[in-house]
Amino acid sequence: MNQARATLLRALGWTLLVLAAVLASFVYLRVDGTGLFSGAGLGQMLGYARDFFPPDHSVTHLQAVARGALETLAMSALGTLLAALLGLLFALPAAGRFGGLAQSLARLLLNALRAVPELVWGALMVLAAGLGPNAGTLALALHTSGVLGRLFAEALENTPGEPADALRLAGSGRLAAFSYGTLPAVWPQLVAYVLYRWENNIRMASVLGFVGAGGLGQMLYFSLSLFQQAQAATVIIAMLVLVLAVDSLSAWARQRWVSA
Repeated sequence: MNQARATLLRALGWTLLVLAAVLASFVYLRVDGTGLFSGAGLGQMLGYARDFFPPDHSVTHLQAVARGALETLAMSALGTLLAALLGLLFALPAAGRFGGLAQSLARLLLNALRAVPELVWGALMVLAAGLGPNAGTLALALHTSGVLGRLFAEALENTPGEPADALRLAGSGRLAAFSYGTLPAVWPQLVAYVLYRWENNIRMASVLGFVGAGGLGQMLYFSLSLFQQAQAATVIIAMLVLVLAVDSLSAWARQRWVSA
């Protein structure tokens, strides 16, 4: 009974603490709830939302949106592919395959790559490579290589080393031992990680356009900047369709290649 009462009091205390933190956040940020939820504020928001309907379905705009969708898809696919290659390259030393010093340096590099968000990488790559999809592809590749490298390294660390050791004792080289002794056991997990990150990158590729990195995001930014809500609505619908299509394709690929 005392234990149940202590658990209840502890849960109540945490709830009150969270509510106090939320209230303090509202006070600190000076959120104008009265103006936001007033009749005038709600009417203004509804009027702005009505401008998005109906979406612009002119042939010229639909063709531009289709090109933007293909550009976004290509950015996400190429960025994920580059990240998978870089991640596997960095994962080998990060998993301790080349000594302690190489492991520490590789993990430091991977931490640095994934610590910088994609939008920050995008802004930096726009300055380095100029406006367009090249900057977006590089931004996705740099951040995702840090994420995949860390995941790949953990997968390699948890993979039994006996098959590779047996091949090396039989006279195989390090590359052959890794290719035939370690990689087959860890390959389904690596593919699952890559497909999952591709799902995330297709969403982020749509956002990177806001810093000038091309794709649908750049079209959406231009449309909203020019108060062309109908055209922006078409771009948003294209984003949703593209994300749903990639999610479905990724789920199908995981079931076919990973679960098999």
